Amino acid sequence: MKHLNFVVVFMLVAFVYSCKKSNKETPTPVKTETITDANGFSYETVNNDPTGLRLYTLDNGLKVYLSKNTDEPTIQTYIAVRAGSNYDPKESTGLAHYLEHMVFKGTHKIGTLDWEKEKVYLDSISQLYEQHRAEQDPDKKRALYKKIDEVSLAASQFSVANEYDKMTSSLGATGTNAHTWFEETVYKNKIPANELSKWLALEEERFSTLVLRLFHTELEAVFEEYNRGQDNDFRKSYAAMLSDLFPKHPYGQQKTIGTAEHLKNPSLVDINNYFDKYYVPNNMAMVLVGDLDFGKTIQEVNATFGNLEKKEVVHPELPKEEPLSGIIESEVFGPTSERVTIAFRSQGVNTKEEQLVTLCDMILANGNAGLIDLNLNQKQIVQNAGCSPTFLNDYGYHSFNGSPKEGQSLEEVKDLLLSQIEKLKKGEFEDWMIEAVVNDLKKSQLQQYENSTALATAYFNAFIHRENWADKVAFLDELKSITKQEVVDFANSFYQNNYVVTYKRKGEDKSIVKVSNPGITPVNLNRDKASEYMTNFNAIKSEELKPVFIDYKTEIKETTTDNGLKVSYVENKTNDLFNMNIIFDMGSDHNKQLDLAVGYLEYLGTDKLSAEDLKKEFYKLGIDYSVNAGPEKTYVGLSGLKENLPKGLELLEQLWTNAKPDQEAYEKYVEAISKDRQNNKTNKASILRGGLLNYAKYGENSRLRNIIPITELELITPQELVDLAKDLRNYKQRIFYYGKDVDAAVAALNTHHNVSGELKDYPEAKVYTEQETGGNVFFVDFDMVQSEMMLLAKGDPFKPENMAASTLFNTYFGSGLSSIVFQEIRESKSLAYSAWASYATARDKDDSNYVMAYMGTQANKMPQAVEAMMNLMSEMPEAEDQFNAAKEATLKKIAAQRITKANIFWNYERLQKLGIDNDNREEMYNTIQNMTLEDLKTFFNTNIKGEKYNVMVIGNKKDVDFKSLEKLGKVKEMDVDYLFNYQKPTDIKI
Repeated sequence: MKHLNFVVVFMLVAFVYSCKKSNKETPTPVKTETITDANGFSYETVNNDPTGLRLYTLDNGLKVYLSKNTDEPTIQTYIAVRAGSNYDPKESTGLAHYLEHMVFKGTHKIGTLDWEKEKVYLDSISQLYEQHRAEQDPDKKRALYKKIDEVSLAASQFSVANEYDKMTSSLGATGTNAHTWFEETVYKNKIPANELSKWLALEEERFSTLVLRLFHTELEAVFEEYNRGQDNDFRKSYAAMLSDLFPKHPYGQQKTIGTAEHLKNPSLVDINNYFDKYYVPNNMAMVLVGDLDFGKTIQEVNATFGNLEKKEVVHPELPKEEPLSGIIESEVFGPTSERVTIAFRSQGVNTKEEQLVTLCDMILANGNAGLIDLNLNQKQIVQNAGCSPTFLNDYGYHSFNGSPKEGQSLEEVKDLLLSQIEKLKKGEFEDWMIEAVVNDLKKSQLQQYENSTALATAYFNAFIHRENWADKVAFLDELKSITKQEVVDFANSFYQNNYVVTYKRKGEDKSIVKVSNPGITPVNLNRDKASEYMTNFNAIKSEELKPVFIDYKTEIKETTTDNGLKVSYVENKTNDLFNMNIIFDMGSDHNKQLDLAVGYLEYLGTDKLSAEDLKKEFYKLGIDYSVNAGPEKTYVGLSGLKENLPKGLELLEQLWTNAKPDQEAYEKYVEAISKDRQNNKTNKASILRGGLLNYAKYGENSRLRNIIPITELELITPQELVDLAKDLRNYKQRIFYYGKDVDAAVAALNTHHNVSGELKDYPEAKVYTEQETGGNVFFVDFDMVQSEMMLLAKGDPFKPENMAASTLFNTYFGSGLSSIVFQEIRESKSLAYSAWASYATARDKDDSNYVMAYMGTQANKMPQAVEAMMNLMSEMPEAEDQFNAAKEATLKKIAAQRITKANIFWNYERLQKLGIDNDNREEMYNTIQNMTLEDLKTFFNTNIKGEKYNVMVIGNKKDVDFKSLEKLGKVKEMDVDYLFNYQKPTDIKI
């Protein structure tokens, strides 16, 4: 299934997948009704809306989206502001984004020890930044920055870092974050339902006042984020595409991150003006989805956010674009693999064009039976290809992307993508496709909106784009009324020689901006102190939320098929979708060719159906299938609408038992594997977290390196792989079913999944031995602005009794915005955008735990960042109040967690690998309740302090300080082909 970033459509529960029905059915009219509740609050509701939205508007103009989801006692919260980078002043691009960062820094009450004294320094800093911005002489600018640094240090005597984060953490909140885009800034938390009152009070205070404290350290963190963007070839290609699509509009002319020049010359006056103009209730929305009471919730929202003052908001009128009259091409260079993007500009949200582009997109590529899926991906004509639409307030765009096979040019890939658009324009798609596409979208939304976060996302997008919810409820039924001829006519008028092409080529990016280390003096964190607001906040007690633990053996039911296969099942009580997995407890560790064989099935047909026809039949049924072999397990999966399970299983079994080997498909398959390996070497994340990390952990004998060389792949016959895939069904197996009517599912298995009476035992698995760590620095040279480093130390063998302490330790020390590591590395010293440390629990009872840490920063800060991290890993800072907050947060997160639906089974699978056969959260909860800071210190001294690390570094060799690295161990520069055990390209003949 194609998973779209498509938040403007949503689920309709009652639907069918029969493609025999007319697509001219008359849908039930969708209407909006205004209702007044018992307390006098009016809200809008939409008939036939399965999400149950209540949309309130407070007297001050604040929109409040409420929906109930009782799967767990949590509430997904979003506070959305209709203000993003589109409205940045031209001389202050990036402003909306770094304002987003500063809204986490507190107010005149939050984060201050003495506001009147602190304010004097902050006013001085603001004035200095205005002077700094106006100053043209480089030496005088540096002197002013030094003065800003001095005054900022003095101001930090009166501030407390991360108080907002500490307070949200103390609620048991997860996902605390925010994002900024063209037309929006959105603030996020998922909170335990019993903490709603405290959260509302905190957020009211947060949005009432802006205080730009600890500004210069945070701005430096934003610049590190800018550097990450410079290292991201996808972002650079995306920016180039938008620049060509929108030569006048801010969509293309103002990056959300801003320019380097503007980031280094900010105006705090501009930031305050932006906040005062746009951060007002009639330009904001609150979204709450979860376990809530409608009447009580809206009263509490009104009692807090109803106090914010309404102001007139006038958004600037943005430039209008002239129609694209030709083909515009541009190039972007970088170290990652090559690809091409084609984009057509469209109208924005709330237009007929939005509907038509949506249909065209899914007909072209839906992940299964679209024109691009079948003609390019299925036939392996390109390495990969796809398309997706984006709709914004003023305009939208339909983008197509493709990656070349070995020896294929980007221009050839472009032409192949355009050829599929031509097929659409000629109507070369089946008559049933539109109805199948709409049903696929309905199924996708049904799955997504079981999740409170996904539903809340749809709500805030509706607010940002000024969409009536009734229109969104009706959207998919309206798509279904569109005829094939309408689609063809639209495609011919829309997809003309009016597009932009962006070629991402391998090569040096000469536009990279490198900056010097500004030499920031570490500011005071004052982690042992608290503002009066935080002290009072922590004294407020919420109604206690009791944890709920699972008896897995009761929740997971069991039955058997007629041929004796065990079927574990959990009932789906939410909707009519199902998920079935046939599980083999063997994988590529048992047979290195197994992953190869099941991957090859993707490109095969049967004696009755071609590979393309098979994909079409599955898509018509609304059924997805998958066959995946991991290192230890192999899964044959089926999912979709319950009523079509028998037909879907029958199709799957036809493929499994009657797959026909195809020599041409296999040769292309091997070519694709070879190209994937070459592309993988250009991905710095794969190199660091894959190649280097596995080498640091296992040395030469790792799963990652135990691959089949291309030259050996060429010698394998397709028949061998087909026989191996078919033989899989003769091994011991078990089944997990999540859905309704397990009897019907078992009956389908009895009819279609026939296996021999005596199933084979699994072959012996290859064992990979963990190496001792310490004294090694493994380095890979890569063309990048930042450098990234990981530390890895092998710990003790897994012990269940350590899980409580390690969970609490990670909360206190190494993960989250209020952790010790984040505060020291980023907040105080501004040495990295991202930094974390953790005690990582093994995934198998026979494996070891590991101590891990990570930093990503510009190369000239790396020595200082390493020193800071190593100091922390040697001596844990002790802060009693912060420990108590971390302890409370950890307990509340466990109390709010509910393991439900299919996760019940998969969680139990994970625990069994660790040798645990019960819900161990209960033991963890009870243990953490009784833990003290002294206990955590003992855990640190026993498991973290003094550990010997292998160090992994990826960065530009010209910028890295190797003398600093040599202090950590013997430096060894690694060859990437060796890390992954790839053959050199010159050794491969295809």
